[in-house]
Parts: sequence; C-alpha cells; structure tokens
Amino acid sequence: MDAVHKPVPDAPADADAPRADTRDPDTRVADAQARADARVTPMMEQYIEIKTANPDCLLFYRMGDFYEMFFQDAETASRALGIVLTKRGKHQGLDIPMCGVPIERADEYLHRLIALGHRVAVCEQLEDPAEAKKRGGKSVVKRDVVRLVTPGTLTEDSLLDSRRNNFLAAIVRAKPSASGEEARFALACLDISTGEFRLTECDRTRLASEIARVEPGEVIVSDALYEDTEVAPFLRTLPAVTPLGRDVFDGASAERRLTSYFAVATSEAFGTFSRLELTAAAACITYVERTQLGKRPPLSPPTREALGATLLIDAATRANLELMRTLGGERRGSLVAAIDRTVTAAGSRLLAQRIAAPLTDPAAIDRRLDAVASFTSESTIRSIVRDRLAAAPDLARSLARIVLARGGPRDLAAIRDGLGAAADLGVRLGSATMPDEIAEAVANLRSPDPALQAMLSTALADELPLQKRDGGFVRPGYEAALDEARALRDESRRVIAALQARYAEETGLRALKIRHNNVLGYFVEVTAQNAERLMTPPFNATFIHRQTLAGQVRFTSTELGALEAKIASAADRALGLELDIFERLVAAVVDAADAVKAAARALAVVDVASSLAAVAVECRFVRPEVDSGLAFCIEGGRHPVVEQAIAVEGGSFVANDSDLSPPSAKASGRIAVVTGPNMAGKSTYLRQNALIVVLAQAGSFVPATRARLGVVDRLFSRVGAADDLARGRSTFMVEMVETAAILNQAGERSLVILDEIGRGTATYDGLSIAWAAIEHLHDRNRCRALFATHFHELTALANKLDRLFNITVRVKEWHGDVVFLHEVVSGAADRSYGIQVAKLAGLPPAVIERAKHVLGVLEAEDRTSPARKLVDDLPLFAARPVPAPKAADPRAEAVLKKLAEIDPDDMSPREALEALYALRQAARE
Repeated sequence: MDAVHKPVPDAPADADAPRADTRDPDTRVADAQARADARVTPMMEQYIEIKTANPDCLLFYRMGDFYEMFFQDAETASRALGIVLTKRGKHQGLDIPMCGVPIERADEYLHRLIALGHRVAVCEQLEDPAEAKKRGGKSVVKRDVVRLVTPGTLTEDSLLDSRRNNFLAAIVRAKPSASGEEARFALACLDISTGEFRLTECDRTRLASEIARVEPGEVIVSDALYEDTEVAPFLRTLPAVTPLGRDVFDGASAERRLTSYFAVATSEAFGTFSRLELTAAAACITYVERTQLGKRPPLSPPTREALGATLLIDAATRANLELMRTLGGERRGSLVAAIDRTVTAAGSRLLAQRIAAPLTDPAAIDRRLDAVASFTSESTIRSIVRDRLAAAPDLARSLARIVLARGGPRDLAAIRDGLGAAADLGVRLGSATMPDEIAEAVANLRSPDPALQAMLSTALADELPLQKRDGGFVRPGYEAALDEARALRDESRRVIAALQARYAEETGLRALKIRHNNVLGYFVEVTAQNAERLMTPPFNATFIHRQTLAGQVRFTSTELGALEAKIASAADRALGLELDIFERLVAAVVDAADAVKAAARALAVVDVASSLAAVAVECRFVRPEVDSGLAFCIEGGRHPVVEQAIAVEGGSFVANDSDLSPPSAKASGRIAVVTGPNMAGKSTYLRQNALIVVLAQAGSFVPATRARLGVVDRLFSRVGAADDLARGRSTFMVEMVETAAILNQAGERSLVILDEIGRGTATYDGLSIAWAAIEHLHDRNRCRALFATHFHELTALANKLDRLFNITVRVKEWHGDVVFLHEVVSGAADRSYGIQVAKLAGLPPAVIERAKHVLGVLEAEDRTSPARKLVDDLPLFAARPVPAPKAADPRAEAVLKKLAEIDPDDMSPREALEALYALRQAARE
C-alpha cells in the first residue's frame, strides 16, 4: 500500500519543497535498487493474479514458445521433471525461481506431472502479441486459463493408455442412520475421453471392490468424507484423491445440475436413481465443467449398474489372479494381455472392462458367447472383419477432443475413417444371419448419416498437419475462395524467388539471398564483404540497410516491403478460410455425436467378439456351459497365461480336471484339499480354475476340453505372500486379514481359492487356523473351494466332512531328486519334498545332508507326538451354529428378584440367616 503523506504541525512553509539528497552515493544506489526490486512488472502482476485464482494447480503460463512456471511452482516442477531451475528478476527483494518447458513437448511433461499426482492449469495467450503492442503503454498479452489438467479428465492420446479407460470417480456416503445400519455409498464413474457414465449404490465392502474394478484415474470426495476417520484410511490407498467443497456434493441441487447438463426435464429420462446416486453423478458433472471451463464433453446419459449383475472380485483377488497386470505392475503376463487379440483401441478397452467385470446372468453370458461362436465357425468372415477393423481409428476419443475444442485435423480424419469402416462392416455383416449382440451392433454401425463421412472425405486432404493453425488440411478444389487465396499466396512466393534472381543479376552478387524471419519479415542478405556494394550508388537508392551481423548484412527495399504485405495478406486469408471450414466440419460432427458414439461402441463390440474367436481358434479354447446351478466341472483345464509362456519355449502345458460340483442335487459345492510339493504346480492349478470362471462369465471361450459351470457370484483368492509394512502389517497379518474377509463374506455361490493358509506362523498355530478355516468353509460358507496346503494332517478331514475330498499333484522321485509331473490326481501327498526342492534351488550339499538328518529325527518324534493322535480324535464342526439360548424360567426369575430386594446392610445376623434359608428353599423348588 502506498504511504499517505500527512501534514506535520508547525512545519515551515517550504516543507514540501524538493530537497537535495544528502546521503552518500552507495546508499542512494542501494535504495534505488530496492525500490526497483519491490516493483511488480505488469507481466508478473498478471501471473500472480491468475495463479491466485488457481492455487491448487501448477500454472503453465504461456510465454511465446514455452510454458513458464514461477515461484513455488517452478521449484516443484523442476524437481518433478528434472529440469533446470533458473531465475527471472526479483519480487519483494527476492529472486524469482523460474523453469519452463517447450510447447511442442508439453504433453510429455504433463504426462509425468499427472502421473505424480499433480494438477496443472494451462494458461494460454488469448491474442497475438502484436495486438498488445498496438495498445501501447504497459499492456501485456491477454492470457487466461483455458483448461485444468487433472488425472481423471485427460483426453490427449499422448496422456492416455489407448487400451484402458480413464475414469473420474465420485464417492458419496449417506448420512448415518439412527438404527445403526451400515452406511451406504454411491459411486459415479465417467470417462470424458469416451463418454461412458455409470452409477451404482453399495455398502462399504462392495465399494472397495468396485473401485478396484474400475481403477479410476482420479477420485473426488467431499472435504468431510476425506477427513472421516472411518473412510480416510481407505481413501489414502487410492492413487489420486481430490477433496472438494460441499457445493459440489450438494444433494438438493444434484438433479437440477444433472438435467441441465443433458438438457432434459427430469432424471427419470435415464432411469430410476436414488438421491445418493444423483448426488454422485452431479458431483462428477460439476467437476468436469469446472476443469473444462464450461466446455461439455459428449457424455452418454448415466446408466445404473445393478448390484449382483457382475462377479464381485475384491482388490486382493484381482492382484493375486493378475487379471489386468502382474504383481510387478506390468500388463504383459496378465490374463487380459494373454487373450487380447483386438485390433482397435476401443475393442481393447471393452475387453478389459469385460474381464474386470464378468457377468452373473447366464442369459447375458450366453448372448456374448453366441457372438463369439458366430466368428469361430466362419474364418473367412472373421478375417475380413478384423482386416477392416484394423483401419478404424479411435472414434470415441477423437470425438471427445473435437467437442472440447481440443481436436485437430487428424481427429476429423479419424471420424471420417471410423465412419467409413463402420459403414463397410455394416454392409458386410448385415447380409448374414448374426446373433443378437452382433445384429444390434450392425444396426448401430449404420446409424451415422453417410453424408457426414462423405463431407469429411471431400473436405480433408490426404496429408494432414497435427494442428489446425498450421493450415493445409483442406483438399484443393473443396472451396473456390480458399483455392484463390492459396494461389495468390503461392504465386507471391514464386515472385519472391524471381525477385531474388533479378537482384542477384543486377548487383552481380550471386550469393545474394532473400530470407524471412518473424522479427524482420522478408529481407535481402549478403555477406559482410559484399555489403559495401549495396551501400554505394547506384544500388543504395534501391537497398535500405536493416541489420549488421558478424558475417552478414541485411537490407530491404520498397518493392520487397510491398510484396511482403501482399504475401502476408494472402496467407492470412487462406488460413482464415481454412479455419472457417474446420469449424463447419466440427459443427457437423458435434451434431452427429450420438450416432458417432453408437458406431464407436458397435465397432468395439464386433472387435471383441472377433478377437475372442481368434484366440479361441488359435489356443484351442472351447465354449463353456454356464447355468444357474452350482456345477463346477472342468475337463482338461489349462492356465491361459502359463500355457502361452511354455509354448514360447517349445513346451506343452499339462491339462488337469477339476470337479467341485455338489455330490447330490440338494447339496452345496465341494471343497478340494490340494497337496503336493512346492514347484509342482499347485498355485497354477488353483489360479487356472479361477481364471476359467472369469473368462466364461466374461463371455469368452475357455482353455479346456469341456467346462460346465454354475454361475459364481463372488470370487475370492488368497494366493502367495506379501506384506504391507506401510500400514504396519506383516506377511502373516496380511494373510489373516484376507482370509478373514473370505470367511466372513463367501456364500454358497462363491468360489474360494486358498493357498498355504497358516504357513506364516508356528506349525501348530498354522495347522489349527487351517483346520478351523476348512471347517468354516464347509459348514458355514458351504462354497465351492480349492484349499492348497502342506499340512498333510488336514487330508484326514476328507473322511469326516462329506463334501471334502483330497487331490494331489503327482511327482516322481528319481535317485534322490524330484521330478514334477504337474498332473493332478485323487489322493493325498505323503510328504512335501521340501529338501529336494531346496536342492534344486542350489543350497550347499552340506546343508541338504544336515536337513535330511534333522528331518528324520523330527519325523520319528512326530509319529509318537500328541498332535498325531489329536488329528484322529479332535471333534469336528467347531463352526457349527451356536444353539439358541433357552427361554428364561419364571421361577428362577422370582428367586433372582427376591435376591435383588435383599439389603444386607439393614439386616441383623439372624435376619440374614433366615433370608439365606428362604432363598435356598426357593431355589430347590
């Protein structure tokens, strides 16, 4: 704030007159420098104002060909990106930290910042710098934020994985009820790059599973929920959580905000939603509008995902089964990578969605299987379809960029080519009898107006620039006015070449060149040795000196200046006409957005069906039989990922059967106890059965010779060992937490896979836990299960539990070594062959011999130990339901009432004795 000068009482009349500065020169210089440092330049004032409006984002401030960052943003970005931190002037006496990234590489740096969880506000120049100069004074180029880049609102191909959706998720919790019921949550997920929009309502347990299925790029929650002690620990495990104010999650205005976005009168136009779901949906919509600064991506209306419609798979099971990526975080080696033969980005995303969320409705599953079967039996049609699909670009994401004014000529070309591929496929598939899913896709392939594709084909050139500002994307002959402006521009350039030749001939300087840059425009350039010739008569009347460099001297002429103005005018007019055409084409695409989205979805459906057919033929998969029963019979089952890895090395996978079907019509599914040595293939066997379920219910053929499956509603897996040290959990604790979740949630229709439960603690502790877990699975959960163990004592349970049976992985011992046969047969292993496996691993021979000796001693002692006898004598069914308490006896209550009425402090010894006798008599009666 500027100082206010106040009059000083009794000051002399000339007090305000200028006075001589009597300070020493060094002090005056230092003071002047301090005042200069304290001044804020107009540019920095603009930066601070824009940054203040976006405090939670790194500000990419456009300056020419760079995005610059200052102050704390510069320090943060330089560390995150590994770029040089410099400085630019001073602010309040301190150096201003600065760093920058070139415009042409901005996406690369944005990707790295977003991956680290940062949000970026992109501030662009809204006018040509020349316009600011015309205003004179201290005017700066007009700038403003045109977009907020966050992990959940990306649209650029360079920032996205084409094979995965990038969902923005909103989580809303209902207010706790007075009855103490478990809190309900709503989850809204939308992908602005494809337009998908889904809603669901669930409890706390299912919420975690849904988040694991969707894998959102960003999650938004209210400030209150983010600080809630119950939910906060879970939210902290998610990659990018953004807390927002209450207005974003205002339930009272939720429906109004949602209907306003889609321009409908009521949300019932989309279906029936709870108030909680509407609040979550509106939160997503509001956040998208704020980050896109009012621009509206082409979202599909929200759809409600019914609870139980998909196979519930928790996060631990997804990780154990490596559905989408391996435990090392790579896509290669996962289930989806093993079966992905799609040829379009949209098809790859849809396949990933189906693997992440298998269905539970047998009719819907059969519908998908019918589509796959239609391509397995027709190899010619499959080949033609896949060849045509390979030419189809990513329609959905190009459409999103176009609608958000972020698209370029190549996005228009993608719409053109995608619509062409869709129309061609619609004709080819429409002539054949196809199952329902493909027939619906064919109808959508034909939905866009053919005129749009024809318009784009006619308008767009063969070779297209990345940015519309580069021009040259409109085909010659499309518009006469544009052709005329281009001809004038190109003719002028030819005139420049002719003028250069004439000047060279007139001056006798063959090295004379006419060049151009953004500062001087067009100029004549000669070497320093020849410059004197142009500065003397008669040439000095034509050539006007402009600039002298180390080795060259630059001139201009009246004729050259006039020609430059003519060229600039023609080029600007040509580019302006092209940009007008671009906007007309964009408007036509936006008008057909719904039909384009439908065609994009149809292309993905056809791609997935033909892709799964291709992998079925290539890998000898068969169509599974899926019904509503409890059957689980797999003949010749194989692990799809391991089989492919073995095939690369020239080996073959050993197929195995699995039958967990109920022993009778009214019984529940069976439990198999799997024994065998390490490295024999127990974990592979367990996983392959779970993966066959996932594939079958996702609508894919499966790696087996025959498979009959009753729909599984929940899939649980506890395989392998891992710790969670960040949350204070040891390997054994993680194992127990995951096991507890299974035992508390599994039901009769569940499939449970457990491997080595109890191995992380003392032998008897572990055996006891595994024993009790099997009893609980059998007696309470009554589920279909595979239970792998090294506790051979557990195999004795097969004689006492009617739905439990033993299977083992065969091995052969040969001259002290163990040979793995990888064949699963009925029976139980007699030992674990751990020492033989240790020998294969390379333990020193002395250690192996000592281990054999110790094992012999321990086995001799174990035969006489109480634990062996305990296995045979321990009663079963510790998990049986606890008997209901007996009804209270009225006579007993009367005795208790009399006892409660006695006050010993007010009684004499004789009265107390009499009361005791009376109570004894009442108790006897």
